[in-house]
Formats: sequence, structure tokens, C-alpha cells
Amino acid sequence: MKIGILGSGLMGAKLGKLWAQCGHDLAFAYARSPAKLAAFARETGGQSGTVADVVARSDVLLLAVHWSRVADVLEQAGDLAGKVVLNCSVPLNDTNTALVLGPTTSGAEELAKARPQARWVGCFNTSPSESFAPVFARKGQDDPPQLLVYGEDPGALEIAHALIRDIGFAPCPAGGLRTARFVEPFAMVTAELAYDQPGGPALTYRFEKLRG
Repeated sequence: MKIGILGSGLMGAKLGKLWAQCGHDLAFAYARSPAKLAAFARETGGQSGTVADVVARSDVLLLAVHWSRVADVLEQAGDLAGKVVLNCSVPLNDTNTALVLGPTTSGAEELAKARPQARWVGCFNTSPSESFAPVFARKGQDDPPQLLVYGEDPGALEIAHALIRDIGFAPCPAGGLRTARFVEPFAMVTAELAYDQPGGPALTYRFEKLRG
């Protein structure tokens, strides 16, 4: 699958490298330094280019930029018509200390309003990037950690589920994009647990429904 990574931070870089190990064709765009994108491309055997170029060549996109940069990325990306876009961006303020949207809307819903022809899926925003490598290393073991995933488009969700499994997580379907009103605050809880509580940042979770 041809995957375009829009963003050069930890989320995009780590997921891109792991997806490349799964045999996917990666392309990277959007960084202050073109050299950084070129380095990612070399490490993954992929490509780098402008946002417009990467959007055009990709089957699936990962939006992995700080919320303050989202409008700029979307302007460069065009209408995204028909594109599956996995969004892991949480609508945070400049200091990453508070959400700037909610509770009657969410980042995911505002993205869908901004680019209604895209096939949006929310995922990868509730587990820190530090968890990806250890989860990938344990892929195939029993009871993998879960990852919340939400959206309305069945085909886009199917693709997202496959890419989540590639990393080693089990998809945890959580409804439509409106669920982001609750997931984005939950992402703040996982960040608190990962970065401000003891035990290190490689945090995962697993929900269980008890019966009997």
C-alpha cells in the first residue's frame, strides 16, 4: 500500500518506519527541513516531496502534525477527495497543555467539515509513540494491546484496521467521528499516564467486557 506521511514528528516517523518494515511504500512530506524528510525516505526505502506530490501518489495518508499546523497542511493538500486519511492529531494549544475544541465538537469533526470529500478515520492518538516499537516487537502474541479507532466510512475503517494490526495493536472500534469528543480528552489522560506518572512512556491499554 502507498502511504503518505504528512508530518515529520515522532508519530509520523515511527509509524512510517514500522509500516515500511511491513512492506508498504512510504512517502514523507511537511517539515521545516527537507533534509529530514529525505532522511526518512532513505531509512524506509521510500520517497519525500511536497504535500501535494505525496497526496497525489498515496492510497492512504496519515495526518501527523501539531494542530497549529493543520490548516497549512490542508491548504497544501487540496480537497483530498476520495483519500483515506488517518488522523492522529489532537486539537491542542501551543503548549500542549489543553484542548482548544470541545465538548460540543472535536478535532476529527472539524477536519471532516474542512475536507468533507476525504474519508476520515481517527486512530493512533491514544497511545504514545514510545509504545509503537515494543508493540511491534511483540506482534502476534496473545491479547495484543488495543487502539481506539473511529469513523463513518466502512472501507476506510477496514484499511485503518489493517494498518493498526500491522503495528501489532488490535483495533478497538469506537463508533463514528463524533466519538472524538470523548476520545480526544482520553488522549490527554493517556499522555498524563505516559509522561507524568511513573513507569515510563510506553503506555498501552486493553478494554474487556466482562460477562457472567
